[in-house]
Amino acid sequence: MKLLLFVATGGAIGAISRFLLSGYFQKFSSNDFPIGTLGVNIIGSFFIGMAIIYFEDIAKPEYKALFVTGILGALTTFSTFSYETTMLLENANYIKALANIILNVVLTITATILGILFIKKFIGV
Repeated sequence: MKLLLFVATGGAIGAISRFLLSGYFQKFSSNDFPIGTLGVNIIGSFFIGMAIIYFEDIAKPEYKALFVTGILGALTTFSTFSYETTMLLENANYIKALANIILNVVLTITATILGILFIKKFIGV
């Protein structure tokens, strides 16, 4: 039960963060390209790369549940990415749909790798 409270608390923080960050990033794009989701996915992927390494052996399970499952799980928006890509395809915006797929996949994986490298180099984990 204790872990569920940590996940729920983190989930609330992550969901609010996603809402605010996505809206902020979306201001920098036309309304028909989901840059807000892309930005949130990149940030979330970077931090999950760091967190997975950091929490692997160092932190208590409660903190991993709070940060990785709760905050980052609610922050990243892969389901939204899938929906937005589908809408682009349905509206025959094939180039934007392809760009959205490539950017989300390549940049989020790159951000995860960078997060892992960052935590290993600067935290010494």
